[in-house]
Amino acid sequence: MIGTKNIANSLQANYRYFVLFLLIFYAAGLAGFSIPASRSLFVHLTPFALLLSSFIVALFHGKFSQKAILVLVFIFTASFIVELIGVNTGAIFGSYTYGHGLGIKLFNTPLIIGLNWLLLVYVSNSVMEKTNWHAAIKVFGAAFLLLAYDVLLEQVAPQLSMWTFYQSPVPLQNYVAWFVLALLFSLAISVLKIDTKNRIAPVVFGIQTLFFALLLLTLN
Repeated sequence: MIGTKNIANSLQANYRYFVLFLLIFYAAGLAGFSIPASRSLFVHLTPFALLLSSFIVALFHGKFSQKAILVLVFIFTASFIVELIGVNTGAIFGSYTYGHGLGIKLFNTPLIIGLNWLLLVYVSNSVMEKTNWHAAIKVFGAAFLLLAYDVLLEQVAPQLSMWTFYQSPVPLQNYVAWFVLALLFSLAISVLKIDTKNRIAPVVFGIQTLFFALLLLTLN
């Protein structure tokens, strides 16, 4: 217990250095994606960036209860299955295909896409936990944050070899599905009282959102 407390205290004491590291890390990524000669390399580094961001958020989570682990595993697994069905049928998000930017695939679906959903659901709920709003408003707020994030991400995803829709613009169906899934996952977190209070999670959400916004301006 003492060791765990010492680790937690050390993380909090070094919070600013983690934030600085994330800022430098994503700034380097922005530069790498913006330069045509290095873009291909940074596309292949995308899964690593997602893993690293998730690891840092997990460090600041604190204690993982058995219930929290089960809920997080559920979100990871359920989102992967939904994406697998979606990309192979076109029935959920519309007709799209994954590129090579998210790494290894299983049945045309990147294995890391479940982690992407899990991270985004967690950090968006963590943002809402900083408010004093009613629980229901927090759930809808987290879902709207994810929807806004997706609207932004869809503008650059094809250029990052993440995924590409067969039709342009991105169908409304995709945004409706994103919102419904985000709402259901956020509702599960709220109803089951999973603690998403995390000092660095809102920072990760903010940096990622800014990253894609600046990338959109740079690439276009």
